This record gives sequence, structure tokens and C-alpha cells, in this order.
Amino acid sequence: MSFHDNYNATSPNLNFVEKAWTSWFNSFENEAVATALIAFIMHEVVYFGRCVPFWIADLIPFFRRYKLQANKSNTVAEHWQCLKSVLFAHFCVELPLIFGFHPVATIFGMEITTVPFPNWQKLTYQVAAFFIFEDTFHYWFHRLLHYGPFYKYIHKQHHEYSAPFGLTAEYAHPLEVIILGTGTIGGPLLWVSITHDLHLITVFIWISLRLFQAIDAHSGYDFPWSLRHFIPFWAGAEHHDYHHMAFVNCFSTSFRWWDYLMGTDLKYRVYRQKKEAELKNSEKSKVKVN
Repeated sequence: MSFHDNYNATSPNLNFVEKAWTSWFNSFENEAVATALIAFIMHEVVYFGRCVPFWIADLIPFFRRYKLQANKSNTVAEHWQCLKSVLFAHFCVELPLIFGFHPVATIFGMEITTVPFPNWQKLTYQVAAFFIFEDTFHYWFHRLLHYGPFYKYIHKQHHEYSAPFGLTAEYAHPLEVIILGTGTIGGPLLWVSITHDLHLITVFIWISLRLFQAIDAHSGYDFPWSLRHFIPFWAGAEHHDYHHMAFVNCFSTSFRWWDYLMGTDLKYRVYRQKKEAELKNSEKSKVKVN
């Protein structure tokens, strides 16, 4: 049966997304292939789709005021180099791993095709747990990647852009893609191995949000509506951009607490205090002139 026929044959009690989900998997004989394809498509659409608003912002002078390193810019050649490397990582590193995800997930008891989906309450606390796990994992392994040979032979590639832009979120050595990617997918796998209660749609939502976070953190923009202005412990671009600019401090992804607790944000805080003082002095000077 075609996707359309499968869709029409689904239960009327399901919502649009649940019907589409069931129809997609019923259209394939091999569930593992269906899972890998939808996962990869989702990843590419979310990743490049999230980059688009920042590409547009780069073309509009009005948004320059929100650029964290407004005195720096990347050339077209550098953007193309980044794109080629990211596509290589997506197709040659991540895609093979995605095809291996389904067998592992089913061994641990993850729900793949089940509908209806989990309620929003369950989805919310599970995704929150994955954010916390990933942030902790990333903090410690990111610090490790800044040590000696790990930095020289692996992590240095990611730091080629001292003024990052959204696309650089996954610009990294293949080994780094695997190491830090383990924190993203490791949380859900650990969760389902212990609780035996996790749906693939929750994993997809989590990964989509994680991609949003990673691209935002590398965007180079700090807007008035950026999440860190509403959630004090959220890291965001303002936090991570300093890491790329200074090559030290601010090792976390989503939250600020590990850097604060371990004292790996001291230079960053001094820098922010200096910038805030400069801003206040600039505003005072404008008032005097007027």
C-alpha cells in the first residue's frame, strides 16, 4: 500500500501526526530502514532549516547590532568549507550510525511505531532529563577535548571559526561528532534501558530541540528575545560565543551551572563585567553630549 492509502486506512481517533507516523512505517517492509530514513530526513530539515533565519539575519544590516563579534565576519569560501565538512559528517559519519540506531533501540524496548503518542507531561519530563544528561556529558568530555593531544588532533577543527555561525554547530572532526554525539543519544538509550518507557517520537523531539540549541549557541547572535534573557541559567550564544572567541571557559552546552560550579567561567565573567562597564560608560557619554 502507498503512503496515501495507509493514511486513509488509519484510525480516525488519531491526530494528523500520528496518522502520518503510522502511514510512514506501514509503507516500508523494513522498519529499521523506515526509522533511519525518517530520522535522517528530520535531522537535515531541522539542522539546515534552523540555520536559515541566521543566514537571513546576516544579510540585514539592522540585525548587526545583535552580533556578538560584530568586528569579525566569515568569507563565502569559509562558509562553503564549513558546509562541505558538515555534509561529509552527516552522510559519512552520522548516517551509518543512524542506521544502527533501530536495532539498539528495539533491544532496549523503545516504542517505535506505537500510537497514540505519549502525553505532553511525560514527553516534557523525559526531554528535560535528556537536556540535563547531555549537558553534563558534554561539559566533561568537552573539557577533555581541550586537553593536549585531544585538542590538537580532534577538537582543534571545531575551533577554526573563532567567530562561529549557525552552520558550525556540527563542524567537527568525525571522532568528535561520535564522542559528543554520544551525549545526545546516550541519554535516551540509558533512560529506556532502565525504565523501558520511551517512544521514538520523544527522541525525535529531543534531538530537534538539541539541534535548535546547538545552532543558536553557535549563531553569533544575542537577541533581546534569546532564551537566556528569560531563563538565567540558560547558556545560549552569549555564553558559548566567548568559548570560541577566547578558546577557554564555558564548556557547557545548554546550562551554565557546571561552568559556575567548577570555576570554568571566571574569565568569562570578568569579560562580561568589562563589557557591561564599557556599555554603561558609553551610555553616560551619550547623555552628556545630549
